Amino acid sequence: KEERIVVLETENAALHLKLAEYQGLAGRSTKEVLQLYAAHGQQMKLQRSSVVTQLHGAVKKRLKQDLKSLHSFALELSKDFQRQSKTCLYQVLAAVQGIQLQNEAMRMFQIKAFDLEQSLQEVTERYEKEKQKRKALHNSLVELRGNIRVHCRIRPLLPFDAAAGHSLSQDRQGNFSEKVAYAADDETVLVRCSRPGHASVNKTFQFERVYNDLESQDAVFADVAPLLTSLLDGYNVCIMAYGQTGSGKTYTMLGPQLEGNLAFSIEEESELGIIPRATQEVFRLISEKPPGSYWVEVSVVEVYNNEIFDLLAKDSYGKVFGVKRDVVTTREGKSDVPLLTHETVENASEFLHLVNKGLQLRVTHPTLVHAHSSRSHLVVTLTITTVVFGDNFGTFWEDEQTSQRLNKEASCTFAQKMRDNKSTSSSRPSSPVQLEAAEKMKQVRTRLQLVDLAGSECVGMSGVTGAALRETSFINRSLSALADVLGAIAEQRAHIPYRNSKLTHLLQDSVGGDAKLLVMLCISPGQKYLTESMQSLGFGTRARQVQRGQVKKKNFPVPSKGK
Repeated sequence: KEERIVVLETENAALHLKLAEYQGLAGRSTKEVLQLYAAHGQQMKLQRSSVVTQLHGAVKKRLKQDLKSLHSFALELSKDFQRQSKTCLYQVLAAVQGIQLQNEAMRMFQIKAFDLEQSLQEVTERYEKEKQKRKALHNSLVELRGNIRVHCRIRPLLPFDAAAGHSLSQDRQGNFSEKVAYAADDETVLVRCSRPGHASVNKTFQFERVYNDLESQDAVFADVAPLLTSLLDGYNVCIMAYGQTGSGKTYTMLGPQLEGNLAFSIEEESELGIIPRATQEVFRLISEKPPGSYWVEVSVVEVYNNEIFDLLAKDSYGKVFGVKRDVVTTREGKSDVPLLTHETVENASEFLHLVNKGLQLRVTHPTLVHAHSSRSHLVVTLTITTVVFGDNFGTFWEDEQTSQRLNKEASCTFAQKMRDNKSTSSSRPSSPVQLEAAEKMKQVRTRLQLVDLAGSECVGMSGVTGAALRETSFINRSLSALADVLGAIAEQRAHIPYRNSKLTHLLQDSVGGDAKLLVMLCISPGQKYLTESMQSLGFGTRARQVQRGQVKKKNFPVPSKGK
């Protein structure tokens, strides 16, 4: 083992020597490899530098060629641009010349247009003047002939037009809610009449004024207001609304109704009807006159089931309730309602308050056509007593100071007399001046009658039964009696059947020619109401043809109640 150990140590030493030899060889090899790498890197650098040099030369050569081609192209562009700029300049000059010519032509056209506008304006002004003259001449002719002025108002389609008549099929309801009545212009109504299986036929009706469904209450009253001036000039005036139920008569005459209440809704003044507006206008006109020269009284009656009811009558406790009255014919041939309540009013607010009280008692009943259908004719009468001094009505004193003095002295006496007109005694002038004024004082009474007629209706469409059916019968009969009276006047019959109805008897003076009468036709535009609308338009057409003779002016003295 020891020998074996010696041998192994000897071999180990030999191996160490060989390892050292091999390590020396490896070091020398590493140095050689590093040298080879360095040489290779230098060789690669040399190769790259030569390639870059070649590329640089090629790029430089290529750039020189491109620069030459770009330079030539730029020269061509410059020449082309110069040519185009010259062409554009010529075109601009030509365009400027053309614009100048067009401006001159435009200036000429503007001058011609201005001349045409001036001539058109002159023609329009002449047309308006001629139209006003024609209207004035027509109104004069109407007054001379005593014709009845007829205005027509077409209400808009409303939701209940489609809701009413629910027993019909949907197709027929759709056809019935179709609009068939139009305002062709401010004087013509166009109605498209059609039947199943027949071609539609257009019918026209001419009236003094036609209002479409967009015109406001202001526009309606603007044409009514001139009549109120005649009221203070000594003429009686009557304004009457006629039409089927639900056609807008009460809205036109009174204005919008409160829910469940027939009183005025005065919150929106633009929606007020003819009655409150006419009252405001009358008191405005009176305010321009000398104080104390006018006295105003109001009465409100309704004609219900051919009976007349006083809606301002009061019981012993001062409560307003409707009292039946009768209408009689006086010796002078005028209609009168004995014991009718006349309330004195001093302004429009008092008037509206009294009329509101009367409206609370007016009979209404819901139908399939209208939820607040009026079942009676309403007649609101505004009586204006004018104090006239001197021997002739309508003349002025030559001495203004004397006139003003007598007006001032007599106004107190006259006012006191009118306040005590329900009593047997009256105040007497306490001074010679007042006595002289009272002796020279005369009274002229004119009346403004504002009539809201109950609407005609078809029983099958309104669906009324029982008491409402009886009301409908009386309404239709009274309206038929009114048409008979107008027909008798138009035919100049010897006997006019005023007494066939309490309505015509009450309105005898107004319809018979003692007042300027305006009939406001109210129609519904829907197909469903075509028959009723045609009936209303026919009534208006016949009313226009009535010649009653010239309306007389109230220039006679009325005895004072105080005497």
